[in-house]
Amino acid sequence: MTERSLQDRVVGAIMGAFIGDALALGPHWYYDLNALRANYGPWISDYTAPKPGWYHAGMKAGQSSQAGGLLALTLRSLVDAGGYDEADFCRRMDEDFFPLIDGTPMRGPGGYTSQSIRSAWQLRVEAGLPWGEVAGNADTTEAAERTLAIAIRYALEPAELASAVSRNTLLTQNDGTVLAMTVAYGAVLGMLVEGHPLDTALSSKLMARVKSGQLPFHAVTAENLQAPKTSQRETFRPGSFPSPDALLTPSNIAAAAIDPDIDINPAWKVSLVYGMPCAVYHQFPAAYYLAARFANNFELAVLNAVNGGGQNQARAILTGALVGAQTGISGIPERFLTGLENAQTYLDDAKRLADQVCQHA
Repeated sequence: MTERSLQDRVVGAIMGAFIGDALALGPHWYYDLNALRANYGPWISDYTAPKPGWYHAGMKAGQSSQAGGLLALTLRSLVDAGGYDEADFCRRMDEDFFPLIDGTPMRGPGGYTSQSIRSAWQLRVEAGLPWGEVAGNADTTEAAERTLAIAIRYALEPAELASAVSRNTLLTQNDGTVLAMTVAYGAVLGMLVEGHPLDTALSSKLMARVKSGQLPFHAVTAENLQAPKTSQRETFRPGSFPSPDALLTPSNIAAAAIDPDIDINPAWKVSLVYGMPCAVYHQFPAAYYLAARFANNFELAVLNAVNGGGQNQARAILTGALVGAQTGISGIPERFLTGLENAQTYLDDAKRLADQVCQHA
């Protein structure tokens, strides 16, 4: 893999997430698909503004939600510090972000503050607890939406990727399943940035990294998930997740995406198959499906994520990063960049991050 293609993938993954976030700003959280179509037409194809009285009301088409703002904060911390510096990240949260919110849902940058961030603010600001004691049990993808930048930074260093994503996630979310699935998503994204496709072989490659000790998942099976050998002994690593299931999901879903007997059409109906709500077990599978099915078509991937309704913003952020890593920034339509507010700032930081990643190539 050439340095240029690696840079293209890094920038594509970062910008794909920002684009996905902004594309879903207007039609965010419509669980009534008839109401979504009535307000935005049969197919959303570009940035739109939220309707009065709805989530993010008052914002303009092409702006970032709070999820995009937290991704930008994480990205800037990475590029300024040269990598993941937890103290720097926490300082930015304390000084640059928490003063802008008040712990209520419909306030703050982006017009909405998510559950895990509200909880962290209340424990950190109101209760005065230290970082490390403010995480809550939200079962959402909020940590993944910012730690995807960390995963991209350490795409070529899988052990450090898992460690840094875990540590940052635990600042705001402490549910074990959420943590495992967030780290798994980061590991998948890292593989795509490396240049691996999201296909039926990807999970086997991830399992090889489990076996080598690079990824902190417990696995007892032999190769290709066969029965353990009679003489095989287990090595229990402290801090490992109890099973590798979150790493097996992507290839199972990739198989479904190419199986002619499995027909999800139009593709936005993946939200109905895996579920429209916010929890990790709805969001990650849908993102994997769209990123596998439209691996070479950024536009179709993110627009189907948006048009599926429900928590389409998370779905579009996660899908945008996965597909952007596969198409690179060169495969993202120009109109998505020109219509995105602060696109040049995001691009500049993404290129700085790419420079860091390429130093380890």
